[in-house]
Amino acid sequence: MSPFVVALDVGGTSMKGGLVTRSGEIVRTDRRATPRDRGPAAVIATIRSFIDDLAAAGGGTPEGVGLAVPGLVTAEAALYSANIGWRDVPATDLVPLDVPVMLGHDVRTGGLAESVLGAGREVSDFLFLPIGTGIAGAMILQGEPYGGSGGWGGEIGHIPVFPEGEPCACGQVGCLETYASASAVARRYSDRAAGAPPSAQPGPSSAATVPSVTAEQVAALTASGDPLATEIWGDAVEALSLALATYTLLLDPSVIVLGGGLAEAGPLLSDPLAERLRKRLTFRDAPPLRQAALGVSAGMLGAALLGWRAAGFTDAGTTWSLDVLKSSRVA
Repeated sequence: MSPFVVALDVGGTSMKGGLVTRSGEIVRTDRRATPRDRGPAAVIATIRSFIDDLAAAGGGTPEGVGLAVPGLVTAEAALYSANIGWRDVPATDLVPLDVPVMLGHDVRTGGLAESVLGAGREVSDFLFLPIGTGIAGAMILQGEPYGGSGGWGGEIGHIPVFPEGEPCACGQVGCLETYASASAVARRYSDRAAGAPPSAQPGPSSAATVPSVTAEQVAALTASGDPLATEIWGDAVEALSLALATYTLLLDPSVIVLGGGLAEAGPLLSDPLAERLRKRLTFRDAPPLRQAALGVSAGMLGAALLGWRAAGFTDAGTTWSLDVLKSSRVA
């Protein structure tokens, strides 16, 4: 087998792993549950065994290991994650092999993959905005993810867009994530349908009289003309347009790349969002909106890039075929 790296994208619910060769061939993918309910030590043990099993499946020692992990992170250590509960975990503690290793923030690593391999491949400055259970952004500046002075850069989901709005679970009021994340869209529709007061907590409504819905169902109801769904969807689009107008005026991105579950709505989201963004930016052109190219594989592919960079190949990915990558998505 050709030389390979082990790439692992560690999420709060599941881990997506793979073996990726120097030429960008994905020779194996796998997925495992993240046992965060059993504490950080169990998560670390699962990561180590997963890496061991992937390496064994490759039939040799990997050239390196790349990991995308949530929370505050440097290339050498996972400093803190509220979702997983760990603090100050050296990268070497996560990898049972004596090979080069590099860590990356999960969203920024996905942004790196979109920059080198995907929708941002031809531009050097863009925003990668995955809209899922929450909202975070990867600021790609001069082709590289930028995390800020302390690793907090990109927390666009907690920009207050409606200062007198609904409470956010972070403790602020009116955050973008409270209106435009997939969980918020579902929660707000269920709460409003039940006549419940606004809640900061993601997930289904507590009201027993109205069944909870998913963001995908709210999107379908919006497309069919349901008045409440249309209002909730409109709030999400409005919140996004406010946050993205601010981002555009500050950093002037070439494009904005939309990813995550809510972006799967396609034109139902991107068309009205592009129009509202254009109207807000009265004296300049709005950056175009693009759909992310790599889907759920972005984090794992970004981790593969980190693994090859750890092994000394800083140009990894520049010749990889997007068609090959998209045909080998993580299950």
